[in-house]
Amino acid sequence: MRVVVWAVVAAAWLFASATPSSARGPYGSITVGNWKGGAFTNDKDGAFTHCSAGTVYQSGIYFVVAIAANGSWRLGFAHESWRLVPGEAFPLALTFDGQPAFNVYGMPLGTQLVNVEMPVNSALINQFRKARQMTAFAQGQLFQFNLNQTAQLLPALLNCVVSVKKNGVASAGEFAVAAKPAAAPPQQAAPSPTQKQAKSGTGTGFVVSSSGHVVTNHHVINGCSEITGNLSGEAPVKLRLVSSDETNDLALLQAPSPFKDVAKIRQNPIPAGNGVVAIGYPYHGLLTSDFTVTTGIVSSLSGILNDTRFLQISAAVQPGNSGGPLFDLGGSVVGVVAAKLDAVTVARATGTIPENINFAIKTGALRDFLDNSAVQYQTAEWRDSLKRETPEIAKDARGFTLLIVCKVNEQAAGKRGDTK
Repeated sequence: MRVVVWAVVAAAWLFASATPSSARGPYGSITVGNWKGGAFTNDKDGAFTHCSAGTVYQSGIYFVVAIAANGSWRLGFAHESWRLVPGEAFPLALTFDGQPAFNVYGMPLGTQLVNVEMPVNSALINQFRKARQMTAFAQGQLFQFNLNQTAQLLPALLNCVVSVKKNGVASAGEFAVAAKPAAAPPQQAAPSPTQKQAKSGTGTGFVVSSSGHVVTNHHVINGCSEITGNLSGEAPVKLRLVSSDETNDLALLQAPSPFKDVAKIRQNPIPAGNGVVAIGYPYHGLLTSDFTVTTGIVSSLSGILNDTRFLQISAAVQPGNSGGPLFDLGGSVVGVVAAKLDAVTVARATGTIPENINFAIKTGALRDFLDNSAVQYQTAEWRDSLKRETPEIAKDARGFTLLIVCKVNEQAAGKRGDTK
């Protein structure tokens, strides 16, 4: 409850002239996924000031998007632990989908809230409208934001401003209106199923149960109309989606029949500095059709912004490795490969190129996910005597590491927010 109240205060303050008490709202509501908001007024004279909506990210940052009554845009970033100096602006680099960075200024409106002005009709706003990912680099820190839902959020904010200016806050309702499908041109028949073009993407998964359950990343299968998987050198089989966890980026699939081999999941945590082996199918179709094997170490026991759900690893991973197993030197799974740090984005923001910074989801989150999905999986405890050579680990992994292919028809392609 404290987070909700504090978030509403931050959203109201974004356009307040002095203090949170000078703004009132929200009137009506904007509900788009995890984004919540509405219309706000100046408490002193009752005049409509802005519409805004915000959401809290895993990092604890509350991110606000606002449009004023005069049509100007603002972004707001807030965190309960920040201790900023109000009125002292600082440079901020915003990057969208790896494009060139926009250099703007953040203005602290309080000790915990930063305001960023967005010039009307600027390239900055156009990039923000279309982007799937945004990074913000300021004062030596890099923050990442998923923008998958902004395609629905921004029209809701505009609808809010237009509606309130026309009808007043007394008539405020739900401003997020589902988009109506475009009508087909006259005399034009709807395309038949055989005319639909299919797109596909690839990732990696691994078998976790004797019942044919397969784990991969949520972003690998998100929006797929058909999912298939196959072991190296074998025919693909159709996989059905059993459950998924977008927050922890995990998905559970199941094959129509069991596989011969099953991965074992390490129970005790792996320490920093230990060696690891990553196996997956990067750039499938462009590189080898077989899986690839890379080695490295556990560089850190937390991810970006100290996110303790992740391991930071130096083993090289590429698009297509997502969802693949990360092994310790005994051949037990210690993580699910999830992401790599965008070197181009960081280089544009910092002037330096990061090297060997990749991330895997820890087995604690994986085991919780499987437990909640009522899946029986095999575990293993690490012992020094279990240490094996990398070729042996790869040989065993061949029996339970799958190439995952996601097919998306033309109609669903626009809903798919990620690529591997």
